[in-house]
Amino acid sequence: MSKVIVVGAGINGVTAAIELKKRGHNVVLVDPGPLPHPLAASTDISKAVRRAYGADEDYTALAERSIKLWRKWNQEFGVDLYHEVGVMFVRRREMKPGDFEHESFKTLERGGHKIERMNSARLWKRFPAWNPELYRDGVLEVEAGYAESGRVTAKLVERAKSLGIELREGVRFSRLDEGDDRVNGIVISDGQRVVGDFVVMAVGAWTPYLLAFTKNFFRTTGQPVFHLKPRQPDLFASERFPVFGADITTTGYYGFPINRDGVVKIANHGPGREMSPESTKRAVTPEDEKNLREFLSSTFPALADASIVYMRVCMYCDTHDGHFWIARDPDRKGLVIAAGDCGHGFKFAPVLGEIIADAVEGKDNPLLAKFQWRPHVRAGSGTDVARFSSKPSNAQRRTSNVEVGGD
Repeated sequence: MSKVIVVGAGINGVTAAIELKKRGHNVVLVDPGPLPHPLAASTDISKAVRRAYGADEDYTALAERSIKLWRKWNQEFGVDLYHEVGVMFVRRREMKPGDFEHESFKTLERGGHKIERMNSARLWKRFPAWNPELYRDGVLEVEAGYAESGRVTAKLVERAKSLGIELREGVRFSRLDEGDDRVNGIVISDGQRVVGDFVVMAVGAWTPYLLAFTKNFFRTTGQPVFHLKPRQPDLFASERFPVFGADITTTGYYGFPINRDGVVKIANHGPGREMSPESTKRAVTPEDEKNLREFLSSTFPALADASIVYMRVCMYCDTHDGHFWIARDPDRKGLVIAAGDCGHGFKFAPVLGEIIADAVEGKDNPLLAKFQWRPHVRAGSGTDVARFSSKPSNAQRRTSNVEVGGD
């Protein structure tokens, strides 16, 4: 079998390393650490896990497989890290064909999934924190929820160690070790070479900064995330407050029920600000906070004056079309890039490893056609109008069938 060097121990890298090891490969996992890496997108308290993907049946089916495996992971880990509390996408106006929420509802309905349409006052009474006069319609996906992302990543790192994967924590990637038309391994910061048959670059938002030739393919953006302590915590318990997207293609806001530490997470899934993941500008701005308060005042009055106990900027690695990029480099034999989360990747954690491993082994996988090497895709061609349109005001954002992330 081959020796595979996986650079990056976030969710892409650690799941790829585990799957490759299970398939008999010799795997070296390299990360600057500490793990989970404090700046990585996957190091957070929660990520949404849902099937709702508009009319995109590929992602819906992939999410269906993932949810089944999330339940299995809960059993294997011996602790519930995936919480099936429901996910609700709602709109201020009635859903119409072409809207993300409408297309999600129809796709899930055809698939026989447990859903409810949020278009009656009776249903809204179940969720007292919401302003029901503002939100009139939407879809509640019952068998969906969220994963405790930072804790999941830590568990997977421990699993990687237990499988005998060589983990080189505290080691910083410097450059690819290239010769002729192939990659022979990597060079780390102290000048040492780590030799392998394949290199998998799974470095998320760092991709265009560590691999300069990918700057035409990827854009790194930051999105504001807030952790709040509500004055009335019972209003935000999962039984009364599912994971949500609040007219997300217009406002960009999504969030989660109160967690074990009494925190409600609210974040924005919008165009974001382009920056390096280690930039000194990686900070939530006063404008971000002002926009949040305006949203809370209209949507969750009981949360409007809640204290903010933590803020961070979550980094996305964006592709031009919003799809993952899991592919072999046609110009550099032995190199596989697994990136392009676009803010919606973590829910697929249980299946990402096998997709990446198939790319390494050159196996036939229909999804690899969707996630293929595609430098021809032009900037701005993404269908997620909450993010890929020119940056409009919240009120001006268009709505259509989109691939909504914000996980």
